Amino acid sequence: MKTKNDPYAALRYREFNTFLLLRFAMVFAWSMQFIIIEWQVYSLTKNPLSLGIIGLMEIIPAVAMALFAGHIVDQKEKKSLLFKCIVGFSIISIGLFLLTWPPVVSGWKMDTILYAIYFMVFLGGIVRSFLGPTIFSLLSLIVPKKVYSNAATWSSSVWQVGSVVGPAIAGFSIHWIGVHWSLCIVIAFSIFSIIALTQIESKPILNTKIGEPVKESLKAGVRFVFTNPAILSSLSLDMFAVLFGGAVALLPIFAQDILKVGPEGFGVLRAAPAVGAFITMFVSAYVPMNKNAGMKLLIAIFGFGVCIIVFGLSTLYWLSVVALFFSGIFDGISVVIRQTILQLKTPDAMRGRVSAVNSIFVGSSNELGAFESGVTAKLMGTVTAVVFGGSMTLLTVLVTGIASPSFRKLDLQKDLEEIEKT
Repeated sequence: MKTKNDPYAALRYREFNTFLLLRFAMVFAWSMQFIIIEWQVYSLTKNPLSLGIIGLMEIIPAVAMALFAGHIVDQKEKKSLLFKCIVGFSIISIGLFLLTWPPVVSGWKMDTILYAIYFMVFLGGIVRSFLGPTIFSLLSLIVPKKVYSNAATWSSSVWQVGSVVGPAIAGFSIHWIGVHWSLCIVIAFSIFSIIALTQIESKPILNTKIGEPVKESLKAGVRFVFTNPAILSSLSLDMFAVLFGGAVALLPIFAQDILKVGPEGFGVLRAAPAVGAFITMFVSAYVPMNKNAGMKLLIAIFGFGVCIIVFGLSTLYWLSVVALFFSGIFDGISVVIRQTILQLKTPDAMRGRVSAVNSIFVGSSNELGAFESGVTAKLMGTVTAVVFGGSMTLLTVLVTGIASPSFRKLDLQKDLEEIEKT
């Protein structure tokens, strides 16, 4: 099967197309649910710190469970594990549906409702700690290694589509049918994910050390990441960019109090970065970014930081949307390059553990970034907090570029050429 310069190489595998449908449904449901809960919590409290607490409630279990989850993923069959993750998410969505239903919570105090929502978000963090490594590992079992780069691009693109549509639909559905009934859409997509999963065959377990003690397994995974300069640098760079550039966590404040655009405008603001990222990743399927990947990643994250600063200073709705759109373009470049690095540099037997470390570095930094944004907004004010975060992102890029000359010279094209030869 010809794969060189073929932008549709991965799409020629039936199970991969099913995998993309499943991933879209889960990302759509998860991102839509998060936006709905953000809106509901801020509407109840009008306190920016409450948005930070949502992030904190998810990051605590996500970080605490990540390495153990990676160990389990490498030891277990991936399809059955993914099924359990989706069922867990569905149960959480039903719980949130009930917590936003007036007949159920009409006699509850506001604090009781908030604590219950935070608890469900906490459970979601546990599910997420298993979901990310499972999906990452399953992808590598569905397509051959020679199309990993192309598969990573399409998978990331579908992730961005879900990130576009989920928040946009969330904003409009809150306006049209309210918070409570909007969660019905989330539940429907989680059920669709389960149906799609039935079309994927069970996969072999490639780990040759089944039954390895947990401690030794975790040490091996962490050691691999920290001794691989390309993986470590890309994860560290993206972690700090997401941590300090987490302006999206404060979007309910901008939509309601600064730009005054309501739930529809909120949906557009929330979707704008993902639209830009999706466009970038669709283009990257035709124009690969493997050559000079390290330098391209540095430039992309620097551009992301600049866009966050512009957004923080803007008082014009259209300029805010444009700034977020271009932040998504730069973030899309970052995601494609980082996912390609992880797919090409990670051995099959360690994918769960490496993805778990990735979730600590990058995935959980979204929630930690939300908490950081909430705290700094409370202390500095919303606008100052966003500008501060963007400035720290620029500083992180400069420090990484100076401290790691080998990363600046990273070129993934050579790895792909070696794979093609084999």
